[in-house]
Amino acid sequence: MKRLIEKGLMFGNLFHVSSQALVERYGRALHHLTGRTTGLTEFHIDISGYSPEIGDELEDHYYLNHGGVNRQFILLSTEQKYCPLLNAKFSTNRDILRRFIDANEQQLFALTATDAVAGELENSVLDVDIPERLFDIRRIIIEADTTTGTIAEAERLESLIDRFMEEEDSWFDSCLIDDMVDIVNHTGNISRNPVRLEHAIFEQKNFWTAHFGGLYLFQDVDSSALIASTEKPLGKFPVKQILSLGDRKKIGEFLQHNRLAEPIIKGRDTQEADILRQKITFILAEILTQKGMDVTGLSYTDMRRRASRYASELPHEYDGLAAMMRWAETRGAKPRIEMEHPSYFYLQRATNTANKDLVNMLLAELSPLDTRQLFICHKNEFYRQYRTWSEAKQAYCCDFLSREYAPDKASARAYLFGAEE
Repeated sequence: MKRLIEKGLMFGNLFHVSSQALVERYGRALHHLTGRTTGLTEFHIDISGYSPEIGDELEDHYYLNHGGVNRQFILLSTEQKYCPLLNAKFSTNRDILRRFIDANEQQLFALTATDAVAGELENSVLDVDIPERLFDIRRIIIEADTTTGTIAEAERLESLIDRFMEEEDSWFDSCLIDDMVDIVNHTGNISRNPVRLEHAIFEQKNFWTAHFGGLYLFQDVDSSALIASTEKPLGKFPVKQILSLGDRKKIGEFLQHNRLAEPIIKGRDTQEADILRQKITFILAEILTQKGMDVTGLSYTDMRRRASRYASELPHEYDGLAAMMRWAETRGAKPRIEMEHPSYFYLQRATNTANKDLVNMLLAELSPLDTRQLFICHKNEFYRQYRTWSEAKQAYCCDFLSREYAPDKASARAYLFGAEE
């Protein structure tokens, strides 16, 4: 994994905590949430405040996410909203944290100027020991405050102000006035600078979870489904279908019925043909690196020429993609690629809906030889598979991603998956 880290493809874009003030604030928040402390004076954190270095120190990389259900977080800066979420157990968690920070950016900016904001993504279950519990996770409530309780104190001050305004002879209640003055010394003038966090409730109906080997749960669609990355879970679930990744035709029909996916190639288009060409290049790299070749920096034409001697060993994914690319480039008849064909999901991408990222994540797992899509859409699975790859394939993928994707991620995503509406 060292090569990924050096190329900025793993643990990249984290928030650097190096000043004594921020380290001290983080330490207070860590102890407040977990009762634990850190002796580090410099480290990096993700959007949730998780630090890989502190995870190593504590020998616990889930110190803010025990049970993988109610993720805790530590905010030192609103700049964390640009960071990734590491060790994600639910696909929705980063989006929820990002939306929470965006909705409260001005307030959080003021609060984190003097203290850390610590909290939790709370739902109605404490663990998911059985798959049925996943269906109880419908709503996420964010509970957050500074380590000194500024928000709670502001709420108490508001209630005291209401009492002062409503009660007769409140001007003569010295205890009430003293309480308000004491709190104001902590919170400041809340009439000018309200200390309140908004938009703290989020719906979570369609999501992926790492629990039980990986599950995709689609509840808020016309025809609901639970799709397992490994074996189908046993039990009765309130969905119409229970599928595994091996049920390729049924998954294709599910995506089609719910209008969640569409063909990449809709006509003879140069850009769409280029997307297929790159997918084919990844498949050629797979074969050539298996033969021990160093393919780093080679073009599609170079790889195709070298792979010609292994034509009989090319996987069926290559056949379907190559046939569709030939048609897109105006040569030959349009091939009919059925849902059962190994290349079918390589030729699909998510439609522009609220479930776009989740569907592209599922499609990435259904087309694992496309390592670029796997890296962009399903990093957990990419890192898991990366550990099993040969040195040559690791080198090729790291070189490609650092050159072709990392410099302009937004443009690359729009090119591959379509622009956001």
